[in-house]
Amino acid sequence: MFNKLILLGYMGAGKSTIGRLLAMKFGYLFLDLDQMIEGQEGKSIPEIFESKGEIYFRKAEHLLLKDTLTSRSNLVLSLGGGTPCYANNYLLYQRDDCISIYLKASISTLQTRLHQDTTQQRPLLQNLSMLEREEFIAKQLFERSFYYNQAQNVVVVDGKTPNEIANEIFNTLI
Repeated sequence: MFNKLILLGYMGAGKSTIGRLLAMKFGYLFLDLDQMIEGQEGKSIPEIFESKGEIYFRKAEHLLLKDTLTSRSNLVLSLGGGTPCYANNYLLYQRDDCISIYLKASISTLQTRLHQDTTQQRPLLQNLSMLEREEFIAKQLFERSFYYNQAQNVVVVDGKTPNEIANEIFNTLI
């Protein structure tokens, strides 16, 4: 039986929102890997990238993921969009006590959500036009598809509310 539910997917796919809903349904702790890194470093992710660089960030991310998966149970963990793609992180949650779910969103869904989301700092997208953003998302989805598709389950999120997605996942896993 699993005691760790891992959510992965591109930024804007709904990992944190759906993760919180699933944690309530299962009675598990919800953790967001990006927020954990920010707490550990005392800086936002854009600030970490700017002051210490992406290599430092990816190493910290890998070590924190590894530690969290070995030291915690009964949790729903939302990964950063790039987490599965670096340092063989996708292999870390290929364990008997983990269920991994790729929240798959179309380019148009991601484009809409990321354009509407003014609460998040998304440094990779900040200075891009709508067309440039769409091309950037498409390119990254293509580059990351191998890693995302290593998840045990794929749930398409297009046209569904967070509650519908959480219920779909919950009903599949119980």
